[in-house]
Parts: sequence; structure tokens; C-alpha cells
Amino acid sequence: MSHYRGRKGGHKGRARQYTSPEEIDAQLLAEKEKAREAELLAENGGELAASDPAKEKKDSDDSDEDDDDYQQKRKGVEGLIDIENPNRVAQTTKKVTQLDLEGPKELSRREREEIEKQKAKERYMKMHLAGKTDQAKADLARLAIIRKQREDAAKKKDDEKKAKDKEGAAVTSRGMQSLSLKD
Repeated sequence: MSHYRGRKGGHKGRARQYTSPEEIDAQLLAEKEKAREAELLAENGGELAASDPAKEKKDSDDSDEDDDDYQQKRKGVEGLIDIENPNRVAQTTKKVTQLDLEGPKELSRREREEIEKQKAKERYMKMHLAGKTDQAKADLARLAIIRKQREDAAKKKDDEKKAKDKEGAAVTSRGMQSLSLKD
């Protein structure tokens, strides 16, 4: 039973299949029945309706039938010998209460490498700040040279200023002497 929607549907050359009125009526009845069951569940406050235990029994019968089908499908010696694949890992579900959150967590290779990289960077920065790395030694030497150059420049500037002050003082004192001679 297929429902085609839109212009394209089905395979090339095949005739289209339309749902018959009887099928539509059956679908509508099934939907109404489901709605009634939902209302019954809502009215009973989540308790199972009278017809539900029969459905539960039917569901459990289905699972038994599936097991029987599995047993019937095993042919030949397979039914006699249970072979367990040693490479297959059986997945076990753990409850939330069984989870061990405080225990050591296994890290992936990438996570381990990332942590090692961060620790190495931190160690390098500590050594760099202490001045023990080659780069830090080179930086400190460069800074010492720059400091010395600045001190020399400041001293030279100070000397020039003092010399100018002395020269300016000498000029003013000569001017004072010449003024005092005119009187």
C-alpha cells in the first residue's frame, strides 16, 4: 500500500496505485481506536486500560516467537555448538549508580599529547622568566646593551646641558661685568 504525493512517484512504466475506499476507512478506524486508547490512558491517570494486559501478553508472545525463529534459523551443527567470537566485545549497559566518576579517566592519545604540550609550554615559560633559556639570555643581553646605550646617551645629554649652562653663565657674567663698568 503506497501513497503517492506530488507529480513524481513510482517507477517508470508502472501504473499508479491508489488506495481503495475500504483501505481509507480501515486507516480512519485505526486512528480513532488509537485516539480512544490515549483518552482511556489519560482518564485512568496513566493506569493500564482493561484491554492493555492482553496486548502486553501478546507482546511477550512476540518476543518468544522471535527467539523460536532464531533457534529455527540455526541450521546444522550451529544448534549444537555455541561459538563465541573472542574478538567481539559485548556491550554492557551501566546504570548511573554504577558509573565511577571519581576514578582515573582514560585519555585519548590526542588529549594526552595536548596536555603534555601545555605542560611543556608552561615549563618553558617558567624557565624563560627565570632567565635560564637561550632566548631569555639573548633577550637579557640585548636589554643590557640597550640600557647601557640609554645611560650613555643620558649622561652625554646631561654633560652637554651642564656645559651649556656653564657657557651661558659665563656669557651672562661677562655681560654683567660690562654693565657694571659702564656705570
